[in-house]
Amino acid sequence: MSFSAEQRETSLLDRIGTRRMLDAYVVGVAFLEGGVLAAALGDGRVAFVGGASADASRFVSVHDGACLSLAADLGGERVLTGGDDGLLASTDTAGETTAVANVAGRWVEPIAVSVASGLRAAAFGKTVRLFTRDDSAVGTFDHPNTVGGLAFDPKGRRLATAHYGGASLWWTKAGGQQPKRLAWSGSHLSLTWSPDGKYIVTAMQQNELHGWRVADGADMRMSGYPAKVRSMTWLPRGRYLATSGAEPVVCWPFHGKDGPMGKAPLDLGWGFAGVVTVVAAHPRHDVVAAGYEDGATILVQIDRAHPVLVKQPGEGAVTALAWSADGQHLALGTESGFVGRVRLSDWRAPT
Repeated sequence: MSFSAEQRETSLLDRIGTRRMLDAYVVGVAFLEGGVLAAALGDGRVAFVGGASADASRFVSVHDGACLSLAADLGGERVLTGGDDGLLASTDTAGETTAVANVAGRWVEPIAVSVASGLRAAAFGKTVRLFTRDDSAVGTFDHPNTVGGLAFDPKGRRLATAHYGGASLWWTKAGGQQPKRLAWSGSHLSLTWSPDGKYIVTAMQQNELHGWRVADGADMRMSGYPAKVRSMTWLPRGRYLATSGAEPVVCWPFHGKDGPMGKAPLDLGWGFAGVVTVVAAHPRHDVVAAGYEDGATILVQIDRAHPVLVKQPGEGAVTALAWSADGQHLALGTESGFVGRVRLSDWRAPT
């Protein structure tokens, strides 16, 4: 795949995309089997858009309150959502919803799914619960503080959680265990595990990241952001971690035994107003989609200076981005309920 600079007057969405308004804050988007796009909304609904008919859409009322989190469920035919009503639910494109767990008075955020191990995890306040494909509860991990981030390791054998004071590592199939603690003072709001399993990185309440090398717990501090980092994404081989929180897309290098320590990040996508709010890496190429607080969305490539404009500013801040598994479709959502979708396999076709 190759990208080059495009004129700012036209965008990929204008040329080859589709769009619609869902009339509620878009919490998250994910592609399911058959090309269906699932969107979790701030009013508790889940929207299913596209598929066999590009214009088809279905709205399912899932949560009595707001959706807070979304992930494609195991098998790729359902979507897993957590809400402020204490419900963890799995919903298919036909509108059938199954309650995986319901804990009154708890917010269900964040959630994580491991295809490798067939497990799903969800945070209910200070408690993280593990569930199998058939919704059986197979683990409960308690923490002293509210859990802000969840991530499985690449094989799904360990689960990392972020909370005040650092992160904890749990074995997914061990009972009565004490977790491995990775300590660092402050509030850790979200978490990601590198594709090679070597590093864990958290975004903090302060405008910075903190990382650990899993093998020995070595600390890594990544600071200098003008805003909180609310989105992180690993490029396919795990050589770079791309983040929001600044005007450019900040990409920290993680190749080499010391990760980003002593190395400057790459700043990609300069020239757009405002701060990047969401990032999503292409599943196969060193390309990152980035959404801004003014609604603009771009594509940036590690070895190219100029970005490609996906969406013009407008419709509120970009709140969600997702790629299809084959990397041929990109979807975005905004705080106003706007959803756009672009098929990238033909983006260079003549206008």
